[in-house]
Amino acid sequence: MIITGGGTGIGRATARRFAGKGDRVLIVGRTAASLDEAAEGHDDIRTLTTDITAPGAGEEVVQAALREFGRIDVLVNNAGIGVFAPLAKLDRDAAERQYATNVLAPTFLARAALDALEESGGTIVNVSSAGSLGIQAFPDNSVYWSTKSALNHLTRTWAVELAPRGIRVVSVAPGVTDTGIGERVGMSAEQYRRFLGEMGGRIPLGRVAAAEDVAWWITTLADPEGRYATGAILAVDGGLSLT
Repeated sequence: MIITGGGTGIGRATARRFAGKGDRVLIVGRTAASLDEAAEGHDDIRTLTTDITAPGAGEEVVQAALREFGRIDVLVNNAGIGVFAPLAKLDRDAAERQYATNVLAPTFLARAALDALEESGGTIVNVSSAGSLGIQAFPDNSVYWSTKSALNHLTRTWAVELAPRGIRVVSVAPGVTDTGIGERVGMSAEQYRRFLGEMGGRIPLGRVAAAEDVAWWITTLADPEGRYATGAILAVDGGLSLT
């Protein structure tokens, strides 16, 4: 297994869930400390510190996984970044970083993994966002949502394109999930708690997701018993996208 953005949040929870099932996992991220913390106590989790947006990063990640495990059964494209800004104040560098991380990196990592995934009859799981599934508008965050819409299209297209090679492609689209990301993008602890509370009040199931809620679906869709599902984009958002 390969999981990008594996040091925190959904990526960390997913890695630990796979490892708990006896799977061997390579988690990839930019921060060695968070990767080491995610792997602590889990002998089946390996780490690779690298920038997945760098040229050749896809090949580096795939070769590291093959050295460790000899095969790749699942690729989870989980890493993603978002920068809030209205169009009038949009920074070009911020926009390019979002497209590089959320669209180009998973594209070229998937390309690098194709032969290994074909050999194993493997699965690509793209982590999208439930907000990109409907017709809602998200003012002040247009670039991020456009990248997730692009990832949805890649999921559907790759599913058809790669089916003859025996590779499935699916997507999990989380809603609001308590991963601590609010504080990492500049919110105070109080602002983040208030945001989660407000969003929990709007969600039909009455709460925001925990990272483990999303990890369950990622590992379930990746399971070989799910072999007839491809091209699916599953909202895991407590029903919020239906309101």
